[in-house]
Amino acid sequence: MVRIGIRAVRLRSFDPGCLRRRLASASIGAAGLATAAMLLTPQALAQTTADANVARSLAATCANCHGTDGRAQGVMVPLAGYPSDRLIATFNDFRSGKRPATIMHQISKGYTDAQVRLIAGYFAAQPAK
Repeated sequence: MVRIGIRAVRLRSFDPGCLRRRLASASIGAAGLATAAMLLTPQALAQTTADANVARSLAATCANCHGTDGRAQGVMVPLAGYPSDRLIATFNDFRSGKRPATIMHQISKGYTDAQVRLIAGYFAAQPAK
């Protein structure tokens, strides 16, 4: 059983036609559909889904200050729609002390580079306000 978005898909064996139809029903773009149908095995698809769930869980820790799904209220910087490369650079600036902060310099040291990439990718994929 593999989850695509909110739909569960049962993949018995790798069948590009079946995968193509299942991904199309999950409403992803044509370019993404073609790439996924050609490149993703069931195991790779499961790993991608697992990474998305891990990214969402890691990003949830940012909600206290930056709002649910990065949609901050008030004076806090919103992260939704923020380009991932800029978010990674900003995060690294907090880590190194190049960018002043009240707490982000401490929080940023608690994540690995891989976790930061997952978080940045998650927020970049969220629609901005």
